[in-house]
Amino acid sequence: MNRPLVAILSGAGVSTDSGIPDYRGPNGLWRKDPEAEKLVTYEHYMGDPEIRRRSWRMRRENGALQARPNAAHRAVAELERSGVPVRVLTQNVDGLHQLAGMPARKVLELHGTARAVVCTRCHGRTPMEDALARVEAGEEDPPCLTCGGILKSATIFFGEGLDPVVLGQAAAITKACQVFIAVGTTLQVHPAAGLAGVAADHGARLVIVNAEPTPYDEIADEVIREPIGTALPKLLKTWAI
Repeated sequence: MNRPLVAILSGAGVSTDSGIPDYRGPNGLWRKDPEAEKLVTYEHYMGDPEIRRRSWRMRRENGALQARPNAAHRAVAELERSGVPVRVLTQNVDGLHQLAGMPARKVLELHGTARAVVCTRCHGRTPMEDALARVEAGEEDPPCLTCGGILKSATIFFGEGLDPVVLGQAAAITKACQVFIAVGTTLQVHPAAGLAGVAADHGARLVIVNAEPTPYDEIADEVIREPIGTALPKLLKTWAI
């Protein structure tokens, strides 16, 4: 029996049950503190040492690396283990899909990862934990140990483009899948949001699971407004036969 290829586009709403706040929801980070957006804006980060110091303090204090996968992450991994071909295209940078058991090669991190840092000069990558340990030890703006360049989280900041290779892989999966589930995303941040339209254009069944309306609800085959932690596991059992 040929099983459908299921592509899952996951956004911040998938990780809120793990204690990681979303950005644009009613209690989102950008709504609570508009200044916080500067901490992840490339121009501000590179040009202002105080912004960098605040950014490192934020990362040290928010405890995101200690977050654990929730029922939604586990449901996705269980679907993959059941033998259904699953690919995750995630806007999240928390690595929780992989911690839940999804093979890393089946997860495309569209916006990078918060679990690593990258040097803006030599492009060397090291674990975020190592950089935060240096901050804890008193380095307010730790430079690259190899070349002395400015270190930043290996996430895509505002003002940076997405990795064209990763985006190309995501587009190919989107065009090939039979089922496309957009979950926990407002579908407002492009180019990732546009994948929902691409999936529909190529004949995939489009399912949207999100608390608030999205621009793609009208073309979706199914829209689910229930809490993600219960709605997604229930939905995915449809294909885990």
